Amino acid sequence: MEVLVPIIVAAVLVVFLVMSTVRIVPQAHRYNIERFGRYRATLQPGLNFIVPVADRVRNKLDVREQVYSSDPKPVITEDNLVVHIDTVLYYQITDPRAASYEVANYLQAIDQLTVTTLRNVIGSMDLERTLTSREEINAQLRGVLDDATGKWGIRVNRVEIKAIDPPPSIQEAMEKQMRAERDKRAIILHAEGDRQSKILTAEGTRQQDILVAQGEQQARVLRADGEAKAVERVFQAVHKYRADPQLLAYKYLETLPDLAGGPNNTFWVIPGELTEAVRTITGAFADHAQTADARARADGAASDDSTDAVAAAAEAAKLAEKAVSDAKAEAEAVAERGSEAPGGEPSH
Repeated sequence: MEVLVPIIVAAVLVVFLVMSTVRIVPQAHRYNIERFGRYRATLQPGLNFIVPVADRVRNKLDVREQVYSSDPKPVITEDNLVVHIDTVLYYQITDPRAASYEVANYLQAIDQLTVTTLRNVIGSMDLERTLTSREEINAQLRGVLDDATGKWGIRVNRVEIKAIDPPPSIQEAMEKQMRAERDKRAIILHAEGDRQSKILTAEGTRQQDILVAQGEQQARVLRADGEAKAVERVFQAVHKYRADPQLLAYKYLETLPDLAGGPNNTFWVIPGELTEAVRTITGAFADHAQTADARARADGAASDDSTDAVAAAAEAAKLAEKAVSDAKAEAEAVAERGSEAPGGEPSH
């Protein structure tokens, strides 16, 4: 029994020494080793051996890209407004020894450096530019942080501004401004729509007026063509059948009542040819009667029928004279009504 105890103790010591000698480093990790308190080496991923008791692991570092989100920091803009900015930092340890021995706490150092850089950058911008210049701010932050953290064995890959929070009063004013802008755009769009509607209505009215005018023009042209053709046919008929003066005088007398029949005719001049036309018609009827009588006497067979014809011709002549007299009387009556116009002055 007494012999087994030292053997067991020795075995335990050997196992302890072996376990203290072997170090297994995971992938993407680095171990800093110190020997009697002084940096000796950085263990790489895999199986590594150290001297027990003399060597110890100072710290274990992850060399993968890390994400660090800082708390919102108050920053004053150029127009003296306090905004809270929240940033996100993407960094990676490139030198484990420098990250352990060149800076006491690299995360705190990076955070404080980010705050001071933000204050310098935002201090030269007003609020509107701050809200619209995130890419510029990110570029300046990354440049300053990359230069400062290089000696710490850290590479800053990206710096992003996660949020910029203006004061509540400024946020309310910005919301009012946005509402005013939206209302302005709505009013402008409504005015544009009203304008387009009026333009289209005016264009439609114009086209309608043009079409109506064209229709009236074509109708007048067609009526004028019809009247021209009618006059032409009458003229051709007169020349073709050689109308005698009696017929023309009769048509002339038929037209006279139409000249005085207008509602606005207050002055009517009786033409001098009226008497001559009456004489022509009277002579025509008299000649017709005399011709009928002469034929009856020459034939010697004057009957009651021929006598009636002569009497009818004479009666027609009297009716013609009466029609002329009536026309004259109507013309004189129209002239008298025109002379009694309002104001007491005769109409001319």
